[in-house]
Amino acid sequence: MNRVKNKIAPYLLVLPGGLWLLVFFAVPMVAMLSLSLQEGDIVHGYRFTGHWQTYTEAISAYDTQIIRSLLYGAIATVVLIALAFPMAYWIAFYGGRRKPTYLFLVLLPFFVSFVLRTISWRQILTDEGPLLSPLRSAGLIDQSFHILGTPFAVIAGLVYNFLPFMVLPIYVALERIDPRVVEAARDLYANPATAFRKVVFPLALPGVFAGVLMTFVPASSDYVNSEVLGSADTTMIGQVIQTQFLENSDYPTASALSFVLMLVLLIGVFTYARILGTEDVMKVAAR
Repeated sequence: MNRVKNKIAPYLLVLPGGLWLLVFFAVPMVAMLSLSLQEGDIVHGYRFTGHWQTYTEAISAYDTQIIRSLLYGAIATVVLIALAFPMAYWIAFYGGRRKPTYLFLVLLPFFVSFVLRTISWRQILTDEGPLLSPLRSAGLIDQSFHILGTPFAVIAGLVYNFLPFMVLPIYVALERIDPRVVEAARDLYANPATAFRKVVFPLALPGVFAGVLMTFVPASSDYVNSEVLGSADTTMIGQVIQTQFLENSDYPTASALSFVLMLVLLIGVFTYARILGTEDVMKVAAR
């Protein structure tokens, strides 16, 4: 009897999460796949016809937005690594007893709605905002200089909104590093740069890997930042999907674009994992 319970126990533990994924992920994905292969309109209804041409038509019509979204997501992710790693490093090694306070400050923006944070960022970047207005009044920038509605504004918004998602996993990885390992590297005449490159960064790779996954995927599919901070020239694929679903009621095209985006992101993630070497990362994380 005990042996049977021991065999069943792991499956019972997985059952709630499995049911949740089945009901709220697998079933909607199957429904969306079916919808992407249907034809019709909102008035006369949609029927399943296996119309695969929807995918080719959607890709050819919105390939620019797909590429732009991936590019913005990739740039934002690189900037996030550059900003988050020093922050996480300082908190992990020099935060002392105030580490919880610093981590709370990192998470503090999450106490405000994502949309409200983005709108606030818009107020900062607008021509009459606290950033450009004083510079323009002082004659330091040209009157025609703008930030809002540019790729810089959209990427800056992505970086601002997703920064905690990069800081936290890197901090967790750095927190696990024994300071004596770094001291040993310096005892072996490694300068600070070499100790960081040979010891600290490899041991922090699991955090970087997790941070990239947590930022690149949502940043590439985001539509709020490009909607609030961008213009027609910075439209991302998330905006297109949102418009097709909610405004044009073109459900097959929106569903097809969603699947294309998901497939492209999965290919990118698996390629990134292949290049980085997930087995090596997991070995480092297990140490």
